[in-house]
Amino acid sequence: MNLTSKLPNTGTTIFTTMARMARECEALNLSQGVPDFDPPAALVRAVQASFAGAANQYAPMPGAQPLLEAVADNLHRRFALRLDPQEEITVTPGATEALFCAINALVGRDDEVIVFDPAYDCYEPAVTLAGGVVRHVPLAAPEFAVDWDHVRATINARTRMIIINSPHNPTGTVLAQDDLNQLAELTRDSRILVLSDEVYEYMVYDGRSHLSLLSHPELRERGLAVSSFGKTLHATGWKVGYLVAPPALTAEFRKVHQFCQFSVINPVQLGLAQFLRDHPEHLTELPAFFQARRDRLAELLGDGPLRLIPSSGTYFQMVDYRHLSGVSDVELAEHLTRAAGVATIPISVFYAPEARQHGLRLCFAKDDATLIEAAQRLNRIEQYLPDAA
Repeated sequence: MNLTSKLPNTGTTIFTTMARMARECEALNLSQGVPDFDPPAALVRAVQASFAGAANQYAPMPGAQPLLEAVADNLHRRFALRLDPQEEITVTPGATEALFCAINALVGRDDEVIVFDPAYDCYEPAVTLAGGVVRHVPLAAPEFAVDWDHVRATINARTRMIIINSPHNPTGTVLAQDDLNQLAELTRDSRILVLSDEVYEYMVYDGRSHLSLLSHPELRERGLAVSSFGKTLHATGWKVGYLVAPPALTAEFRKVHQFCQFSVINPVQLGLAQFLRDHPEHLTELPAFFQARRDRLAELLGDGPLRLIPSSGTYFQMVDYRHLSGVSDVELAEHLTRAAGVATIPISVFYAPEARQHGLRLCFAKDDATLIEAAQRLNRIEQYLPDAA
């Protein structure tokens, strides 16, 4: 067959590749963002009760009403927002589908979309499939801050969307109020929309606060915010998230969403709604829970050869090894999985192809035994470097 690929430069994602290698090599898996922890027992009970009830048919396309209302109530508590659950909130089968549908609903042929490298790898394929063009703006190392002058120079008449991600995967940086203000200034009186990936919104540390796009009145009017129940409730396999946007943007989003996946599994939605109503403390306790995991890994790696990049959010820790070896991080990640039994993610996959990087992303959403063993192996990384083997 004579096939012309719509994504000729796209292969299997690094997350699939490294997870498969971890299974095959029986390695400790610090690659995928998969917690070792079970979902809260009360949540599991609530979902089980929904499965046993009369909720096993289609949910409404925008989402089950109790969950839409629970999300709206939570956003009101956090940001003093009065949102219409029916017109401004949509439940989605995970955050990735929400991002994909938002991009394909609002980006047209030859429109340009600005992403900040290192950027999560699902953004660019979605833009390409929409007929758009990605413009890469690198975050400024070592702080991985946004260079707003670079953004200003990149914006032109074709710029349709800017994708932000805070807390940021993989660097762990968190946007500040000044960042949102500068973004608002740059997009004011323009056709530019803002898509905000906020799936790690509750994993913010050291006394910092998550500043959602929804907290900024001006950006909220031209923005879409994406969140994930899977991340916040230790249930990534359930693939349930949601998108919040003004009514006009929501309407365009749903035109695409309804044909990607008409509705999300109904019993899980109802169980989530019940849990959010009964246990609001789960969300407020998450920062301390994951900061303890971050600090534990940092303590275990502190005297080792790897250099830690400060992480203010997410459940990822980046490490730099360029002082140890010039080997590519893709090659090193694969080699460490086989030789040391620790699977990681090379950060170069988050960059434009020509950008060569020397860093690895570690997931610290793991139990103590896993973190201890993984750190012991990584602290012996010099034994496992390919050019030293």
